[in-house]
Amino acid sequence: MSKEKVFLGGTCNRSNWRDLLISRLEIDYFNPVVEDWNPECMKEELRQRKLCDYVLYVITPKMIGVYSIAEVIDDSNKQPQKTIFCYLPVDDGEYFSQSQRKSLQAVGNMVERNGGRLLDDLNAIADFFTIRGKCE
Repeated sequence: MSKEKVFLGGTCNRSNWRDLLISRLEIDYFNPVVEDWNPECMKEELRQRKLCDYVLYVITPKMIGVYSIAEVIDDSNKQPQKTIFCYLPVDDGEYFSQSQRKSLQAVGNMVERNGGRLLDDLNAIADFFTIRGKCE
């Protein structure tokens, strides 16, 4: 496994995108999802967002809060070189509406304008980290 590390931010709410991605990663990672969220977990999440070489935010239709959108924009402004955004239009039979997809694409475009990366799907994310590892 690479010495680099990626923070796996984004949709929780029983979405399995992290499990699907982790099995394909050739990079170390921090998964902020825990069974019992508490103030210590929040502190560790903030620490990892600063510590990790990359901060990845994957948004799916299972999203119920919007804080991850604020986080990705914040990170794309403060640390664009390590910020990656992806939205998945389908998650376990749930779909974003056309207007939601349009808004998420606008968020992705903003991330790119700030200097971050917009990737299309979990395959593109896995490929990005695989290719990076082979170039080093």
